[in-house]
Amino acid sequence: QVQLVESGGGLVQAGDSLRLSCAASGRTFSNNPMAWFRQAPGKEREFVAAVSWSDANTYYADSVMGRFTISRDNARNALYLQMSSLKPEDTAVYYCAAASAIYHSSSAVYNKSFYAYWGQGTQVTVSS
Repeated sequence: QVQLVESGGGLVQAGDSLRLSCAASGRTFSNNPMAWFRQAPGKEREFVAAVSWSDANTYYADSVMGRFTISRDNARNALYLQMSSLKPEDTAVYYCAAASAIYHSSSAVYNKSFYAYWGQGTQVTVSS
């Protein structure tokens, strides 16, 4: 059974940093794109960042560009999101996602429908 388990969320103040982790089990995703999405109360789940299998290509939402860094450790089957200069509008449940496809267009990684596997989410709350 494939599982993605996020950790590292919490309550922080504006300007603080936080590092999210996602541990995958049940299969390896070393050849597959992985991503972070987030969902704030009353809003749609939105793309945050994605990374190709080799870390060579990373993709970011405009709202987090320059503040968040996505990375992966294929040996550990893990995904990370380093978040800095956090803002209250970053408050959301953050979800780890993994694709079953290997080959993809650049635009595909921004879409929820591209990802076959999802974690249960971890809450990030940023106070002002």
